[in-house]
Amino acid sequence: MPTTETFAPAALDIHYIRAQFPALAQTVNGHPAAFLDGPGGTQVPQRVIDAISNYLRRDNANTGGAYATSRNTDAMIAEARVAMADFLNCAADEIVFGPNMTTLTYMMSRAIGRDFGPGDEILVTRLDHDANVSPWLALEEKGVTIRWAEIHPGDCTLDVEDLAAKLNSKTKLVAIGYASNAVGTINPVKEIVRIAHAAGALAYVDAVHYAPHGLIDVTALDCDFLVCSTYKFFGPHMGVLFGKREHLQRLRPYKVRPLTDAVPNRWEWGTLNHECIAGITACVDYIADLGRRTNPESTTRRAAIVAAFESVHRHEHALLNRLITGLSEIPQLKIYGITDPSCLAWRCPTLALRVVNQTADQTPLALATKLGDRGFFTWDGNYYALNLTERLDVEKSGGFLRIGLVHYNTIEEVDRLLAALREIVGG
Repeated sequence: MPTTETFAPAALDIHYIRAQFPALAQTVNGHPAAFLDGPGGTQVPQRVIDAISNYLRRDNANTGGAYATSRNTDAMIAEARVAMADFLNCAADEIVFGPNMTTLTYMMSRAIGRDFGPGDEILVTRLDHDANVSPWLALEEKGVTIRWAEIHPGDCTLDVEDLAAKLNSKTKLVAIGYASNAVGTINPVKEIVRIAHAAGALAYVDAVHYAPHGLIDVTALDCDFLVCSTYKFFGPHMGVLFGKREHLQRLRPYKVRPLTDAVPNRWEWGTLNHECIAGITACVDYIADLGRRTNPESTTRRAAIVAAFESVHRHEHALLNRLITGLSEIPQLKIYGITDPSCLAWRCPTLALRVVNQTADQTPLALATKLGDRGFFTWDGNYYALNLTERLDVEKSGGFLRIGLVHYNTIEEVDRLLAALREIVGG
């Protein structure tokens, strides 16, 4: 998986990793639970649970007060900004917290779109989660024109040539996903940011799906905005936005009048979810500790994060190879997205499937239900990637069955899943 910094750390210790996650010990109908629903939200390590409960037990207070627990809350939020700055490779005052990626993007689209109007254009893609589409579509009310970058249906990759051809002097912003939450495709984000800037447009990146799988370096990407959700990378249900300082200072947020004009606080509406922010530092430190275990020479948290993702990629890549090979041997199933072994570095371990010529008891929902009864947690539907399911003409027939692996999954879980699918669909 593409990264901008490289180490050669040791393999992940899967037994150590799984011991960190209490949820993984569950069973369903006597079957061990296999959490294959990572794209919808990962499980959390015990340290995240502890950080949230400890905050509520000791320091639950609002910010800015002249007393101990309020000062502790201020310090905790500042620490979480530094942790996310290390995770994304930016400055702490370029980190904005919010309820989720969707809310943050609607907020930013309102501010960015203040000065947009008739004649201005925004470019979105058919591959994106709708949270990076609908907020921009809303600006059509102001007369903004929305243009669409198309995909290659055969492997569900973005048609970058089409995207580049639709950029012009009227383009004000390009909204792009780092990776598809439906079919796993990783987009060439750095190249897309470069051509967007060359056309004079801002680049807004949705990194929600990519964040648990690969290293993010906003400095190297040179994107203007990047948003992610910590519950997708082993943390609490929170959204995090990176914005270049120059933009966070220049743009005018919609906000209540008493709120400070200081960056980044001017972008955080109302009282934040403090207990979940306490869990953010814990989830970043969990990832960093993985890196320290695989590369003891990591001297900074950022270096440890880099090392962690090198090992995470190798482990997930092995799982992905095993899964694609096994699924390809079940003729009744069709995989959507990249399957060429030489191109797997350009996809996350997230697969969308359908039964060929499906019957009423083989819809994605039926498959997910049967797998769920056997302890396999998967998803069905469109996962809010509505434009993709419509483009591939599967929306009206149930969308996809999605299998999403992360680094706490195992080869044994993959093999059990393949056996279950062969039993359910035949083959």
